[in-house]
Amino acid sequence: MSSAWLLPEHLADVLPHEARRLEELRRTLLDAARSFGHELVMPPLAEHLDSLLSGSGESLDLMTFKLVDQLSGRTLGVRADTTPQVARIDAHLLNRAGVTRLCYCGPVLHALPAGAYATREPLQFGAETYGHAGLEADLEIQDLAIDCLGRAGLAGLTMDLGDARIVTALLDATGVAARDRAAWVAAMVAKDRPELLRLIANTVAEGTDPVLTQALLALPELYGGLSVLDQARQQLPALPAIEAALHDLAWLAGHLQASYTDLTIGFDLADLSGYAYYTGPRFALYGNGSREALLRGGRYDAVGQIFGRSRPAVGFSLDLKSVVAHISLDGRRAAIRAPWNEEAALRAAIRHLRVQGETVTCVLPGHEHEADEFDCDRELVEVNGQWVVCAR
Repeated sequence: MSSAWLLPEHLADVLPHEARRLEELRRTLLDAARSFGHELVMPPLAEHLDSLLSGSGESLDLMTFKLVDQLSGRTLGVRADTTPQVARIDAHLLNRAGVTRLCYCGPVLHALPAGAYATREPLQFGAETYGHAGLEADLEIQDLAIDCLGRAGLAGLTMDLGDARIVTALLDATGVAARDRAAWVAAMVAKDRPELLRLIANTVAEGTDPVLTQALLALPELYGGLSVLDQARQQLPALPAIEAALHDLAWLAGHLQASYTDLTIGFDLADLSGYAYYTGPRFALYGNGSREALLRGGRYDAVGQIFGRSRPAVGFSLDLKSVVAHISLDGRRAAIRAPWNEEAALRAAIRHLRVQGETVTCVLPGHEHEADEFDCDRELVEVNGQWVVCAR
């Protein structure tokens, strides 16, 4: 019999030191989003399953906890990603005609962990822009993503760029059925050439132009610096969607290089990591030597289609728990240490300091020699009958 206090695997309590760091990061990121004009929304933790899984494909379905609503008898899902909920809010609750910028921050729950040491309860922060189809919205979202990680204290940022239209155009041109595309994406991401050869043999339509099949094999090798775009123009067929994707990637990279001289920009044209709803340019950000992406985003214009209002959409999300593990943010704030007694003047002085925004920790009787989590750099002491704050 397991102990009653043990938590399920890949779930953990967040203790004061870590909670303080997470809260400081949350405030920092929300302030960054607000400075770009993004409004905060707070979707519910659970809602009807068909709404949660809109446009997301099988991958998000497998990550979603399901339960039965005792009021309606319908199946509910506990959100594994907040983007579909924000798309619903944009489509039906706000229903604005122009540009809408929204952000959010809250827990999501995964039925399965993303990795051996990953939590099943990420604290997801994200920002999204609806209503503008041009690259200006993509660039603005990328600017905000870079700003967020910069404010968090991450250095040595690297951005990987790609575009979902490239893989999609090749799979469309080679007649690969929808049921086989998840396997193709997995093989592309893993750069698994033997699996790609197997898929070509088993899923590509007969009579397909060999140029197209060679492009499918070449695509996983198209990663690296700016020269990758020139290689792609030479090795990939001149399909309209591919040409548009390469043009857009070059445009974005040019503006990013001009604005962020210390940003390393790379390309991985076969990487479709993340959820299945990307429809255009996508990006991932790394920093402080991280091997896994700390932030992912891109364009997902079809995300609101199930709600009857398919609007242009672009955004990104990150897990605060992953980001905070890569930064030195402490989060402790200066505090005032005060004695405890029943004297009205002391109690009034403490209340006044707290109203002014100060943190005041009272030393309860018998605990004078205990340490606390706050950085008490000052002390409330009595001087000539008056309670005053002095340096410790």
